[in-house]
Amino acid sequence: MQIDLPLPGAMTSLFVVAMEHLPFDVRSFVPWRIGGPYKRAAITAVANGTLTVTHHASPWRPVEAGLADDERRRLRRTGHHLVVSATAPPHKLPTAAQVARAAARALARECDGLLIDPLTGSTIVTCGRCVGEPTIFRLDDDWLAWDVQVHDAATCPPWDPRDTGACDCLRVTSRGLRRFALPEITLDGAACAHNLCATNLLRTVAGRLVTDHLSYLAGHPEATVRRIDDVVHIQTADQPDGGHPFGVRLTPYDADVGELGRTGSIRRLKIGPVPGTGQLTCLKVGPPSGFTGSLNDWLCATQASQPATLTPIDRRPPDPAHAMAA
Repeated sequence: MQIDLPLPGAMTSLFVVAMEHLPFDVRSFVPWRIGGPYKRAAITAVANGTLTVTHHASPWRPVEAGLADDERRRLRRTGHHLVVSATAPPHKLPTAAQVARAAARALARECDGLLIDPLTGSTIVTCGRCVGEPTIFRLDDDWLAWDVQVHDAATCPPWDPRDTGACDCLRVTSRGLRRFALPEITLDGAACAHNLCATNLLRTVAGRLVTDHLSYLAGHPEATVRRIDDVVHIQTADQPDGGHPFGVRLTPYDADVGELGRTGSIRRLKIGPVPGTGQLTCLKVGPPSGFTGSLNDWLCATQASQPATLTPIDRRPPDPAHAMAA
């Protein structure tokens, strides 16, 4: 089975800089004060109108932002905020988003502001001694965050990471993949004791999806739809600490509704776009169809160092380059 991913004509990346006072004229700052490798790209983007900075003489009010207590206190003291926006076709990613964040970093440093990524709901460190916007794109450089929820009707036993059948109350959903014209991904129904494993698995899947997607966009700049397989092959090289190859099945998923038949309720993350636009908003991550154990069994198997439970889906002798979990 294959999944169609509609590709929009343009993508917009937004960053917010909140500050107590704005000590300079934004128009004279951007893009001339943006240093490093992004200066020329910023100058071009400002000139053609694809990069804009808007000043608002009011505090910024976050929606579903996962800020720490000290960050919230700092935000309450602010009286101004800037919105940095970059709009570009998908094949210009990730550069367009990097240029926007480089501009936001420079602004935050200059006015001692708090740099916030509204899509992930988190802040980005911008202190004077910190490294600026990286020249090499890596997804784990604060481009993603994770929304972790626990089903409110769950009655979980004492925490025991060895008990793979303990409960199914956990749901972890990515925040940030739609910045790259991809659906968000979620793992729903795992045991709450395995939240770290669930997040690690989703991070690995996200890395594989983004790498393949950006490569496709660069090679097909005029594409309006991308068709992908519903099974993603995770190789040893995709895993930060190594591991055995396995497969992951992707299923279109409504994150606002969740699993049918679940009792109780869980706060559903609004991941947009609005219904009826024809764009897939979320993909559920799970074991390939041939796997006979529970979701928790499969989740633990993907994290294990021993490949005993990872067998090929088609039951043929495994090819080391394409082995999958079954």
